Amino acid sequence: MRTTRRTTALVAGAAAALLTLTACGGDADPLAQDAGDDGEETSSDTIVVGSQAYYSNEIVAEIYAQALEADGFTVERNYSIGQRDAYMPALEAGEVQVFPEYTGNLLQYYDPETTATTADDVYAELSDALPDTLAVLDQSPATDQDSYNVTAEFAESNGLTTIGDLADLDGLTLGGPAELEERPYGPEGLADVYGVDVAFEATGDTTVQDLVAGTVDVANVFSADPRIQTEDLVTLEDPEGLFLASNVVPLVSSDVADQVADVINPVSAALTPEGLVDLNVQSTEEQRSSEDIAADWLSENGIG
Repeated sequence: MRTTRRTTALVAGAAAALLTLTACGGDADPLAQDAGDDGEETSSDTIVVGSQAYYSNEIVAEIYAQALEADGFTVERNYSIGQRDAYMPALEAGEVQVFPEYTGNLLQYYDPETTATTADDVYAELSDALPDTLAVLDQSPATDQDSYNVTAEFAESNGLTTIGDLADLDGLTLGGPAELEERPYGPEGLADVYGVDVAFEATGDTTVQDLVAGTVDVANVFSADPRIQTEDLVTLEDPEGLFLASNVVPLVSSDVADQVADVINPVSAALTPEGLVDLNVQSTEEQRSSEDIAADWLSENGIG
């Protein structure tokens, strides 16, 4: 197992050190700031990498962190911060400088009225929507978003690659959470965008099980769900942007963007949709630590 460094900012007098949280977390506020008047901020040559309280997000953050360390940066980890309302103020203030994000959801955070859905359109609008203190580096092909899935057997038998291919089939049943029936990408959206007519069944927590059992033909599953690999599912491509694209993207402080881009952009280029699912399988099924998963991934991809 690779040993990683966890550094903390030095502070003057009796002020407390800023705590670095891992995915296991702690009770302290991850965004707490040094209250001492003479306290120093994190050293300017230290990069603070943060993550959501979400195992998949922490794995990607750890990949960023280890790649930066391999390039000679000193890295401080501030993981398991929480959701956007908790960590965005820290990013905007420069207290956290590198963070794995998701393009579509981040764009909606800054521009709730956006109508962009495709990966390229979302990424272009996101760059313009961010405050001056923040920037995004290259987006990854990997996504963590709503998607439509079928079993590998069903895909092969019917020659399915894209959502539009479903239009050639009759008598399809779509499974997903109850609210999917009213969502713009639900049955009505399928018909309007792709000409696919389906019956709908609210399957809730058993959606994947119902798909595997054949109770439904198509299922609404998040594109990074580990069960896509473990249950041999196929995610159908969405070229028309029925779903809001949410590609993994590094969100960084503008003042460090040029310093870290050459290190992190190759990570984004190498992280595929199938690769992200595999990383999540290693966490949920194999119970491996984010440190070990990240170290092996970087080695396998020749990064660092």
